Amino acid sequence: MSKPQLDVAIAILLHQDKVLVGWREANQHQGNKHEFPGGKVEAGETPEQACRREIFEEVGIGLHVWNRFDVIQHEYDDLIVRLHLFHAVVPTALLNEIQKPWAWYTRSQLLDLNFPKANKTIIQRLNWVEQIRITDELPTLENLQSELLYYWRVDATDENAQAINQLPTVILQQLIINIDVWRLLIPEVQLHISAIHLKQSQLMQSQADNLILGRRYIAACHDLVSAQHAQKIGCDAILLSPVLPTTTHPNEIGLGWEKFEQIARAIEIPVFALGGMQKELFTVAKQHAAYGIAGIRHI
Repeated sequence: MSKPQLDVAIAILLHQDKVLVGWREANQHQGNKHEFPGGKVEAGETPEQACRREIFEEVGIGLHVWNRFDVIQHEYDDLIVRLHLFHAVVPTALLNEIQKPWAWYTRSQLLDLNFPKANKTIIQRLNWVEQIRITDELPTLENLQSELLYYWRVDATDENAQAINQLPTVILQQLIINIDVWRLLIPEVQLHISAIHLKQSQLMQSQADNLILGRRYIAACHDLVSAQHAQKIGCDAILLSPVLPTTTHPNEIGLGWEKFEQIARAIEIPVFALGGMQKELFTVAKQHAAYGIAGIRHI
């Protein structure tokens, strides 16, 4: 006998690097667990329409700009659930309208909450490590560090794609590569890449429909306009640079910490400080609204 199938619309609501989470009562399916807001897709509704309705009914706010996040299917003992995920930013003006008991959690705090198993992929995507190493050398099993992501900054060639295709999954899951390189990979390897990188020129030519559903994106940004565009189209994080002068570009004027903080606080997705960064500046970066830091020589 086939299991019943349930289509559910789920919202990932973001505000200043935090995510809105609630609690499922014991009498609900997968009860006594944390949950993201959302609910069943009713007959005649699209998943996005259901998401908008549920957020208005459950959370008490109406949001206009939504981006597709993922579609996840999970089979429980009693039914099959298909989650249609969307994410949206909650502006400060609406914070006081959010109904209880919904509460904000940092991305790292999500790892310690008790979510249904179907949400595991969502939690993994929302959680970023706080340091990114930019390199022209692929990491190996011997030097792989679990607290880092590695952006392999190379040209999009068949040779480089073949090198990635031969890597074990454990390395792929910590690897960031540019969209042009990602497109050259075999499909089963594409699925394991930690994040797809967009240069600012690629970012500004992209719209929400250009992003591949279910993939995590990090975009290079150098000003407020590009940072806001990255958030608007649904990127997961940005690299904001240059913060400070670097040895490779000593004459290039950096944003400085004050300007960096202004941009970082103007958007709700993680912002990594890039340019002149080293581990000793991690605390300073956090004090200026950075989610983390990225660098070439000193990370």
